[in-house]
Amino acid sequence: MSDVVVDDNRAAQLRDRAVDQLRASGDIVSKPVEAVMRQVPRHAFVPEASLEAAYDAFTAVVTKRNEDGAAISSVSAPQVQAMMLEQADIQPGMRVLEIGSGGLNAAYLAELVGPGGEVTTVDIDPDIVARAEGLLRANGYRQVRVVQADAAGGVPEHAPYDRILVTAGAWDIPPAWCEQLTDGGRLVVPLRIRNLTRALGLQHAGGHLASTSSRVCGFVPMRGEDQHDGQVLLVNGSEEIVLRFDDGSPRQTGLLDNTVRTPRAEVWTGVTVGRMEVIDTLQMYLATVLDDFCIMTVDTDLDTGLVAPSNTWFSLAAVDGHGFGYLTHRRTDDDNRVEFGAHALGPSAPAFAETLADHVRTWETEHRGGPGPRITIHPAGTPDDQLPQGPLRRVIDKKHSRVTLSWTRAVTGDEDEAATHPHTALV
Repeated sequence: MSDVVVDDNRAAQLRDRAVDQLRASGDIVSKPVEAVMRQVPRHAFVPEASLEAAYDAFTAVVTKRNEDGAAISSVSAPQVQAMMLEQADIQPGMRVLEIGSGGLNAAYLAELVGPGGEVTTVDIDPDIVARAEGLLRANGYRQVRVVQADAAGGVPEHAPYDRILVTAGAWDIPPAWCEQLTDGGRLVVPLRIRNLTRALGLQHAGGHLASTSSRVCGFVPMRGEDQHDGQVLLVNGSEEIVLRFDDGSPRQTGLLDNTVRTPRAEVWTGVTVGRMEVIDTLQMYLATVLDDFCIMTVDTDLDTGLVAPSNTWFSLAAVDGHGFGYLTHRRTDDDNRVEFGAHALGPSAPAFAETLADHVRTWETEHRGGPGPRITIHPAGTPDDQLPQGPLRRVIDKKHSRVTLSWTRAVTGDEDEAATHPHTALV
């Protein structure tokens, strides 16, 4: 019995320490979210982990892997859960749908909505549903509905919902999610946009969704009807250099077969950032302005030095006709910052490397420190003239929706716009 008391005391200490860290980092900003994260015993929902691992503020706990060992379900890190709960702005008495079950997040939601609210959690995997249901019941949350279904259809029998929280990586927004959301309700979803995942807070109004917040994140991909794997292009037919596209690869990709036989062009931008500085707006800016934007990965076991990225598993890249280019960086002389540069290969490599560098410089002068793009989600088939307009935008067509990224210059001093996207600025 004394061991149990000691463990409980240690768990409470670790839980408080994690919450204190998240308050200091700005991931927890409201009293209700702080209160529930101090109250609910996270370790009771991740029995697979040690107490120290359960209360690591920035690390997820994997709860299921596939036959290849890849994670297919996890309990998100406390930082991610706090971030999304803050984005959702849960109020007492609300009806909430959680898409992607684990048990713990549903417990947080049940505490936030109180006895006058309702929480439904849904997952496609029967093992995950059984696990979540057992943990919720064992920890006193019998009021939470646990449903097994493909969440692409939502859970219509308990709709409408004031809030929908998606805790799996989504590529698209199924119509059911909007249809089951109240007018003025909010959807929080880790949405993949051109290979970049952002936890978006989206307000529902007038038949479409508009962003209220955006945070960098990573999630286990959603499975089921709306699973989307993207496309890969092997440069020169080898797995040494792979270009990953999210919305269709360029036509005539065979034109790249001889690209790696040309000299590599290199341009340095003069733009520097701190080594721990968040560059999410730069990523989204390049994804907006580059037509054939992609992510380049390099197999280090096959690497012959044809390309020399600073990050072999995730480099921002784009195809340009017969060639391609990518972003890289190098440390400054004082070793406190890094400078962005561009590499390119192909017959027009010098010009394309300069184009990439110019985009980085434009981001530096017009968008760095700003709110990032305003993101809207309209139903597929919405005419262009009914989408947001502006001098700098990108429309991305998906199966169910049209996603629009619209930019305004950060230097305009539009404080109201910046206030609606407080977490997209560089820190």
